[in-house]
Amino acid sequence: MKFGKMITFLVCFTLISVAPAGAEDGKKIYISADMEGLAGAVTMDQLGPGGFEYEKFRKIYTAEVNAAIEAAFKSGATEILVSDSHGNGQGLLVDELNQKVQLVRSWPRPFGMMQGIDDTFDGVFFIGYHASATNSDGIRAHTMSSAHLAAVKLNGVSMSEASFNAAIAGHFDVPILMISGDNTATSEAASLIGDIEQAVVKWAYGFHSGRTLLPTAAKAVIAEKAAKGMAKIGKLKPYTLKGPIQLDITFQSYQPSEVLAYLPIVERIDARTVRYVGADMVEVSKFLQFVESFSADLKP
Repeated sequence: MKFGKMITFLVCFTLISVAPAGAEDGKKIYISADMEGLAGAVTMDQLGPGGFEYEKFRKIYTAEVNAAIEAAFKSGATEILVSDSHGNGQGLLVDELNQKVQLVRSWPRPFGMMQGIDDTFDGVFFIGYHASATNSDGIRAHTMSSAHLAAVKLNGVSMSEASFNAAIAGHFDVPILMISGDNTATSEAASLIGDIEQAVVKWAYGFHSGRTLLPTAAKAVIAEKAAKGMAKIGKLKPYTLKGPIQLDITFQSYQPSEVLAYLPIVERIDARTVRYVGADMVEVSKFLQFVESFSADLKP
């Protein structure tokens, strides 16, 4: 080897050998974001187009997601996918969101609030989440659709959006690391999912009332819990359900269950409840997404 080439080789070898520890094994994080669990959000005035505070809360929504993103990057994440999963799926402000992430927007999606998840991710954050439809204590508590669904169960267990989405992640062997929302939402999720970090940004008094942190304080709590969640990568187990998986859906009205029961793969359990059995969470998620789109077009 000529002297010049030897020098080049030694320099390259030295640069590689002194690269920062862990630089080659950065983490990939999935963030599923909703709005009902944001600090300050208590009614549709903050949560839907036409509400007098909706545009202001789109900024708060984006800021809370950014707080989680920035904490994840500081803690070793090198790739982040964000799922905008509230309302029309277009609430996050794309020009104000951290520009290093990629974003999932709008509907329908086979995996709903978890579209894009796969087995390459190291962990999941839930931002702005709320309690389940069967929980009487949470602010804006519902599961998937407050207008159409009264309950969603997997293998007989009542699901929140957090636990249902955790089961989708679990199908790909990906653990949930942290959740933000009101105290009811976070504790309900942890009771099923496990020892995840809980960023409590408000405390429920009722369906439309609560005591809340203000935006700056909420961002600090989210960033703290996101960093702690990152430190638990490799220590937390995914929330997994073995197939076949029984999905029970209870509607607010009778007509969706009546018409869905025309399908040979659907069993009508009672006047407002249908049952579908899928091989795994991929099949169950796709069926639920179909049902949500289908039932939205039926009048009560």
